[in-house]
Amino acid sequence: MYVVKSPLSDTDLKIVSEALQGALVDLLDLSLVAKQVHWNVIGPRFRSIHLQLDEVVDSARRHSDTVAERSSALGVPPDGRAATVAQGSGIGSVPQGWVKDTDAVGTLVAALGAVISGMRERVQTTAEADPVSQDLFLEITADLEKHHWMFQAENG
Repeated sequence: MYVVKSPLSDTDLKIVSEALQGALVDLLDLSLVAKQVHWNVIGPRFRSIHLQLDEVVDSARRHSDTVAERSSALGVPPDGRAATVAQGSGIGSVPQGWVKDTDAVGTLVAALGAVISGMRERVQTTAEADPVSQDLFLEITADLEKHHWMFQAENG
């Protein structure tokens, strides 16, 4: 049952909906990873990294909402359930327990790198299928690359 009908062709809608769903999963997991590390970071740079992690959480949550709403606008129900996120995320595992500040930075560099890689692929796959969704992926990628740069500079 389709309540909302997309103006895209079925072929383009399939490409775009897969890209949007993948982005949603990665962004939701990024917000969870950053929050997990936020709660458990320790070390001399605790406060600055703790606050920086919240900035990533805020960005990831904001972008995940934008992606989910774009999917809905195209008539494709987004799936942000925990099981879907756990099964489909491109982010590796996160350490359990306390995380030393330098390790926290490394974890975020890796997580952001994985999400950025996926976003850059989505930029390419949606270029012809839907430039509107591609524009979202470009904006998200630029924002995540800024966070990635800042975390890399932490351990520079």
